[in-house]
Amino acid sequence: MISPNEPFYGFENLFSAGERIVAPRRTILRQQEVCDLIPLICSGWAACSLMLPDRRRRLILSFLLPGDIASTTIALEPVPHFSIEAVTSVHIRTVRHEDLKATLMRDTEFLERFLHYSAEQKIQADMLAIDLGYRSAEGRIARLILRLATRLKQRGLSDGVSFDFPLRQHHIGDATGLSNVHVSKVLVEFRHAGYVEINERSLRIKNQTELVEIANFG
Repeated sequence: MISPNEPFYGFENLFSAGERIVAPRRTILRQQEVCDLIPLICSGWAACSLMLPDRRRRLILSFLLPGDIASTTIALEPVPHFSIEAVTSVHIRTVRHEDLKATLMRDTEFLERFLHYSAEQKIQADMLAIDLGYRSAEGRIARLILRLATRLKQRGLSDGVSFDFPLRQHHIGDATGLSNVHVSKVLVEFRHAGYVEINERSLRIKNQTELVEIANFG
């Protein structure tokens, strides 16, 4: 069962319609398929993505971490415009649409938390648009690393400096609109410059000041 200490935004009080473990690279939610059950991430990492019109590449809209609901949009619209795939082994819990809506209608405190979470997702979407339109490759990757570090620290899952980092080059490329070759080049530059240290499944920020500078102005 899910620990009561899981870092949900109040979602842990929703009635559970079921729980399951999803293996890496398996689909949790399919784009344009009716979704009666809304997934909540209890543990592991998942990627929320959109297939591009030419269907030869996808764009990762966000990475879902423990405590995340799939998207606030599917609370109102049961046909998602995106897909969700497990990056690591993911423990998910599902909530029925009607249960979520009923809770939003009767619980003003939960509604406030839900709206705050929805606003966070909107800001994240706006920043992605800025990344793809204006930031350099270095700026996009630096911001991705810093954003993940901040989110994990807020949930008590890291100290904001060293943290689990199960992403591969193709994940980073799909989240930043870059090719795998370009991602590899930037990461090598970051390592050589002493900005980050990346191991098999972990990352340590060694020079946060420089990363922030790159993310803001790169």
